[in-house]
Amino acid sequence: MVDRRAAQRITEFIEPLRVEPGSKVDLGRDFDPRYKGGLKKRDGQELLRAGVEMLADLQGKLAAQNSYGVLFCLQAIDAGGKDGTIRHVMSGVNPQGVHVSSFKVPSAEELDHDYLWRYAQRLPARGDIAIFNRSHYEEVLVVRVHPENLDRQRLPEEAQGPGLWKRRYREINDWERYLTDNGFKVVKVFLNLSEEEQRQRFLKRIDLPEKNWKFSAADIRERDRWDDYQRAFSKMLSATSTPWAPWYVVPADRKWFARICAAAVLINTLLEIDPQYPELDDEAKAQLGDARRRLEEQA
Repeated sequence: MVDRRAAQRITEFIEPLRVEPGSKVDLGRDFDPRYKGGLKKRDGQELLRAGVEMLADLQGKLAAQNSYGVLFCLQAIDAGGKDGTIRHVMSGVNPQGVHVSSFKVPSAEELDHDYLWRYAQRLPARGDIAIFNRSHYEEVLVVRVHPENLDRQRLPEEAQGPGLWKRRYREINDWERYLTDNGFKVVKVFLNLSEEEQRQRFLKRIDLPEKNWKFSAADIRERDRWDDYQRAFSKMLSATSTPWAPWYVVPADRKWFARICAAAVLINTLLEIDPQYPELDDEAKAQLGDARRRLEEQA
């Protein structure tokens, strides 16, 4: 059974991060990338360890119950910490029940389908957690900031025009509502990084040989569009934080705090599901008893 006090503490912890459905978000005004909720870093490791243990227990029950699936969407600007968050938060779970998909530039085959098609291919099965490292929200972020990407999707003329983004927000909300109505919970985390912290992380990627592979010249070109991305993020959060799939804006300047928050949001989703190990009926219990007797006789 759910520890109600623990569940309440987690809910209260992440509440300041939740985007109220229907609210108009200004990312720079409404969310501080350096917020840390009064915690200190030395307390962070213990909290994350406890969270990972709790997550592992809940994931085991989710798999055993085999009724619900969870889609965990992780969005961030470059160097926001998506990979590290996944690695630390999911470190204790059974890898058979967790699947990570990273979405890059769409392939020719993917461009021959509707814009949600490639994401639908990677949805979780019942009992599983699917993690989208970048997600279907790229279709209202990168594609919006770079309209040339929209040209590659070859939309018919009547599907283009000034109402396109509003329509995509509606379609994404409807798709997520369809998933949740069918037992697939959608949890969405935006790692909110400051411009200065991104600059420092890029410098580390350049200066440290072991991090050189992470850096790309494209990162600097995208950084030049910082304000465009901030506006796109704000519009996305405003239009697609819904009662069935709310957004959580996680302060990302401190990696240790971002990981605690991401774990708490995912744990909160699983606590709402409250998965349980299946209980056997009398016939199945009798079969267990018979199997036990036969095994004991073989000693």
